[in-house]
Amino acid sequence: MSRPKPATFDKKKVVAENRRARFEYEIDTVYEAGIALTGTEVKSLRFGEGSIAESYAEVKGSEVWLVNSNVPEFSHGNRFNHEAKRPRKLLLHEREINKLHGAVAREGMTLIALSVYFNGQGRAKVELALAKGRKDHDKRAHIKEREWKREAGRIMRERG
Repeated sequence: MSRPKPATFDKKKVVAENRRARFEYEIDTVYEAGIALTGTEVKSLRFGEGSIAESYAEVKGSEVWLVNSNVPEFSHGNRFNHEAKRPRKLLLHEREINKLHGAVAREGMTLIALSVYFNGQGRAKVELALAKGRKDHDKRAHIKEREWKREAGRIMRERG
């Protein structure tokens, strides 16, 4: 019997985070995907190196690939070291891949990586989001709303 996935994933050690993504995009659904890595890539990530600031995911056939993510070469990695910006395969269930492919093809949505982390079992995971790009006026409205919430919180604290 499979249990449902929690709303927030079990993140033990966050390696890289895409902080601009929540501002640049309207996040719809969030998925947890495994990531296929080589040995030196895992070691490099465990040292806290890596960046997903400009990365995105794309569906090719029946596979999902993380493109433009940067995992720098491992310092002690001799000739078996990996290429820093190679596309990396993401591990998802087939029905999830079909759902993502449909959303990207029909609705014009984008797959972006929100964070890379190690879960409780020590496995490297990617938090993947199905998102729609925000226009400039949407970004301004988002800033306005955020500042109003902050101000409302201040007023509530002052009044008791």
